[in-house]
Amino acid sequence: MCGIVGILGKSSVSTNLVDALRRLEYRGYDSAGIATIEGPGIERRRAEGKLRNLEKRLIAEPLGGRTGIGHTRWATHGRPTERNAHPHMTAKVSVVHNGIIENFRELRADLEAKGHKFETDTDTEAVVHLITEELDQGAKPVAAVRSALQQLRGAFALGIIFAGEDDLMIAARKGSPLAIGHGSGEMYLGSDAIALAPFTDAITYLEEGDWAVLRRSGAEIFNIDGVPVERPLVKAVASALLIDKGNYRHFMAKEIHEQPEVISHTLANYLDMTQARVRFPDLGIDLSKLTRVTISACGTAYYAGLVAKYWIERYARVPVEIDVASEMRYREAPLPENGLAVFVSQSGETADTLATLRYAKANGQRIASVVNVRTSTIARESHTALPTLAGPEIGVASTKAFTCQLSVLACLAIAIGRARGTISAEQETALVNALMEVPRHVASILRSDEAFVAVAHELSKADDVLYLGRGSSFPIALEGALKLKEISYIHAEGYAAGELKHGPIALIDENVPVVVVAPEDELFEKTVSNLQEVAARGGQVILISDASPEKTGCKLAAHIQMPKVDSFVAPMLYAVPTQLIAYQTAVLMGTDVDQPRNLAKSVTVE
Repeated sequence: MCGIVGILGKSSVSTNLVDALRRLEYRGYDSAGIATIEGPGIERRRAEGKLRNLEKRLIAEPLGGRTGIGHTRWATHGRPTERNAHPHMTAKVSVVHNGIIENFRELRADLEAKGHKFETDTDTEAVVHLITEELDQGAKPVAAVRSALQQLRGAFALGIIFAGEDDLMIAARKGSPLAIGHGSGEMYLGSDAIALAPFTDAITYLEEGDWAVLRRSGAEIFNIDGVPVERPLVKAVASALLIDKGNYRHFMAKEIHEQPEVISHTLANYLDMTQARVRFPDLGIDLSKLTRVTISACGTAYYAGLVAKYWIERYARVPVEIDVASEMRYREAPLPENGLAVFVSQSGETADTLATLRYAKANGQRIASVVNVRTSTIARESHTALPTLAGPEIGVASTKAFTCQLSVLACLAIAIGRARGTISAEQETALVNALMEVPRHVASILRSDEAFVAVAHELSKADDVLYLGRGSSFPIALEGALKLKEISYIHAEGYAAGELKHGPIALIDENVPVVVVAPEDELFEKTVSNLQEVAARGGQVILISDASPEKTGCKLAAHIQMPKVDSFVAPMLYAVPTQLIAYQTAVLMGTDVDQPRNLAKSVTVE
């Protein structure tokens, strides 16, 4: 969601604020702004749209000041206009905010009754006037913020500066992540360590309910009760080098092509490759006595969990319940004894997933999280964190994080199956060997773009695209459709191939491309029958398969030839062509591939 940065510097900070905001562009945004302390007052520059618009504004109207805050906004309350862009301010205080203030209407009504004039449609402006009201009543800045925080309901991360206070910044975190960076005579604030990577690798992560007073000499942190607390200082792994596009046109392209390497790194963390065995961490629960595995996630991570359901039920013979976190958190699902709850999140900060985790934890489940950020809230609140080693993923549409999530979940399925005795040592060796070959096969898929460009030319002409798959290929069809709609804005839907004749077949005509994910496994013949039904109605069949086209018995519009692999690992490989098809289509359509409209990388609000 929104990105926050703050700097207590030794010299003018405006350029560094914009540079830090650029590193948060991957989160998604529709406007940007910065504010700095200049003399006794606060000065601000804001712009609608991309950061380049803010940079043009700053060239025309430069900002000085050694202390400042910055923000990239993803609109929740109020349209994405300059008027609603952050920072928000009065003559005494300026605030940047990520999250939602749930009681802003009541606060606003009360403050307007006291004479405060509101200028925006945002919930954030209520925070600005609430702090200003405390200052007007004689409170000092720290006391004003302490009082204001006690009156706020909702999820928020806040960065706050004050007129005439060059050596003061206040941060607060409730439900949305926030990190403090430590420098030499300088202090920093950011939504994550990536924003602060050029300045420092010494990071303190605020915990839930924490708020902090930053001065150039350091930070004093308080918990939700206002009691001073110590939080560990850690070395961040986010490197400035890791978020450069290199020779690639887009971050998404770079991240797609990084998959052989990052899948290798992730698998190496969970496999003993010399013994061809899974080397899985102790989850703190007897896997042989599991009664159920409950999986919850959002978006692409949910589809990773859906693949895991097929794997765990087939190989470990344990029932798996999976639901999107935004639904599971409210339906009060009964959870069994000896249950394992698995939560999947790229950022580790997804609000709905975190809330569902807390529900499962309160109901006696053992919590394991598959996350790409080891220091994230979801990781910290889990009994066991199972890290992926994808590195920073900047493109909003997840690619390498997805295949790394699948890598971890595949190892989990084998570990549970071994503990329950549902797979033999020989079967484990075969499955592990299949996993070890995945990076090589992914690299082979990535060697040629011609076939994907040709498919993209066909899809770019379509208004609607269907994706079909059976078994563990069904979630890949869902993920392929999601990728296409996310970055090309073409309407796409994924279906279980067996459901075709139960409704979706009504959509088929000569103008509808149908992408069929069909490895030559035990379900291939069934999928071929569906493929023939599509062809008989004039649909343009685009087949992704290791089978020869002749085995389909019908004319294909395109065929993406896949390598022969064990059906266990097929979902990991077949995800890659769906990513490339979506990417090449979006490039042809001229959309913003890395930052598609209306989307955010880290969804930290409901």
